Amino acid sequence: MVKITRFEDLTIWKLSLKVTRLIYDLTSQNKFVKDFGLKNQMQRAIVSVSSNIVEGFEKNNNNEFIRYLKIAKGSIGEVRNQLYISRDINYINDKEFNYLNDLLLDLSNQIGKFISYLVVKRKDKQFLNK
Repeated sequence: MVKITRFEDLTIWKLSLKVTRLIYDLTSQNKFVKDFGLKNQMQRAIVSVSSNIVEGFEKNNNNEFIRYLKIAKGSIGEVRNQLYISRDINYINDKEFNYLNDLLLDLSNQIGKFISYLVVKRKDKQFLNK
């Protein structure tokens, strides 16, 4: 297994940046330009994903890291909801929606698996310390 020493080593962080760029590209065009509320909320929520991954990692504490990863997953859910709204009000088409929603679901699943790994690692460590 690859040793992770910096947040830049995290695959989930890299994917979160990719999705952030895509959301910013999307919300910088078409009908989003004049809808400051939805545009701003989507941008803030997607930035929250990578920010929480980094903040949790930098705490150097698995319990804190898990907590921040769960917050990141919540922000992904928020962005997915905003994508549904964007599609329903015809700001994006089905192709754009499906592509971004699939990426967000993949990211959420990867974060969920990483949380599970950290939980098991934490339990193993507690067992070994007894």
